[in-house]
Amino acid sequence: MSIFEKLESAYHWKLKGAPVPLTGGFMHKMYRIETEQGTYALKLLNRFVMRRETAMGNYAEAERLERLLEQRGIPILPALTIGGRKMQEIDGEYFYLFDYYDGKPLRADEITEYHCARMGSVLAAIHGTDRKNANTEYKNMSVDWDFYLSAMERADQRLYEMLRPCRALLAEGQENGNRARKRLPHILAVCHNDMDRKNVLWNGEDYRIIDLECLSYGNPMLELFELALCWSGYEECQINFRRFRAFLRGYANAGGELPTDWATLYDCNNGRLEWLEYNLKRVLGIDCGEDEKQMGIEQTEETIRHIIYYAKMREQILEHCI
Repeated sequence: MSIFEKLESAYHWKLKGAPVPLTGGFMHKMYRIETEQGTYALKLLNRFVMRRETAMGNYAEAERLERLLEQRGIPILPALTIGGRKMQEIDGEYFYLFDYYDGKPLRADEITEYHCARMGSVLAAIHGTDRKNANTEYKNMSVDWDFYLSAMERADQRLYEMLRPCRALLAEGQENGNRARKRLPHILAVCHNDMDRKNVLWNGEDYRIIDLECLSYGNPMLELFELALCWSGYEECQINFRRFRAFLRGYANAGGELPTDWATLYDCNNGRLEWLEYNLKRVLGIDCGEDEKQMGIEQTEETIRHIIYYAKMREQILEHCI
């Protein structure tokens, strides 16, 4: 019996047509489900992610923070609460259900300074939900890049040839980030942790922020820097600095506190290295299913391009910080 048939039985639904896969996510699977009772979005959680010891605790904390954002009226698309719980489970498969929102992510060429200012403003509201001073200890990143180079040389020669010239860049980014994190201000706030364009659905000027399972406390200044880059064209390796500054101004105009040490934030912004490692594991079949290999290949290629571009743009990025 498929998960969709199990949903029909568990919730007394009557499906109208086949579920429609939704694009955008790189880790979990999304579907649009039309039933006689209403139209929903289903997020099937990655079974390998759910096996991690920290998974349930992280999701429970994200759900608590999601409720805080709901109470503040921030335009999110929260998971439905069914039987007193947000996370649902049937026969070992974990998932979230949402009311379907008729919106779509913006294409890169559709994003304007207006959208960037709106996103800066709402990010300030998210960061203002629960902000506190706290001594934070950041765990050092310690990826063994030589292991992945050696393994990739045997598994995929083409990816190996892309990865090999970046060896020094990967080590430098890891080391600089580990040092820079010790200089971050001791501030924590509610952070979305993945509020790039694929996770904001627009319907005209109305929008909803999705993919809230990564909500946690983090450094708000680092998230501000990361998202200003994402919304200004970093993911396409074409940063538009007018959009970059519009994002920062939107944040400041909504009451968000701007950083002063931008160089430290530049070095700290190396999460793409961990994303690269995650996707190298997908290619190599480590802690994932065979169905994730192609996604791993695509994301490895894209992430390597991002790493090279980010290093190239360092001086220009820092010159345009407010």
